[in-house]
Amino acid sequence: MTFSSAWVAQTRIDTNWGRLLLVRSERGIAGAWIEGQTHHPAPLSLPQQADHPWFGAVSAALAEWADRDPAALPPLDAQGTPFQQAVWAALRRIPRGESRSYGELAAAIGRPAASRAVGAAVGRNPISILVPCHRVLGKDGSLTGYAGGLALKRRLLLAERVAAGTLSR
Repeated sequence: MTFSSAWVAQTRIDTNWGRLLLVRSERGIAGAWIEGQTHHPAPLSLPQQADHPWFGAVSAALAEWADRDPAALPPLDAQGTPFQQAVWAALRRIPRGESRSYGELAAAIGRPAASRAVGAAVGRNPISILVPCHRVLGKDGSLTGYAGGLALKRRLLLAERVAAGTLSR
């Protein structure tokens, strides 16, 4: 993960899912990475801004995650290509408690033959948990890669009450 010139501030928060690095731009939350996850940015020289209301809103949303879908999220501003943006928007449309395969996600964005490219875009999602890439499973319903690790993916899906049979594969 490379530094984006659009990023203006950062903070770290402790959540039930792990310690997260949060980054914001002027337009919204631009990143939420679990410590140690794939594509976690190198140490940033951005100003610390723990008291920014968007960071507080993310913390509140993640605190209530296991009980209900967060009612209000701050604006999100993930930086990526138009294709990545389309994939990340499709991720946000997957209802809580449901999952999709990479092929289903590719079809949802009008690119049914692009499931591998969709998988790559899902893996580069810079806003963990809030943009629910953990809801994407293999074609057979199996757990597949997750930047935060398969154990965390399983925990998130169980908290969202995804069918237990799906997670045993």
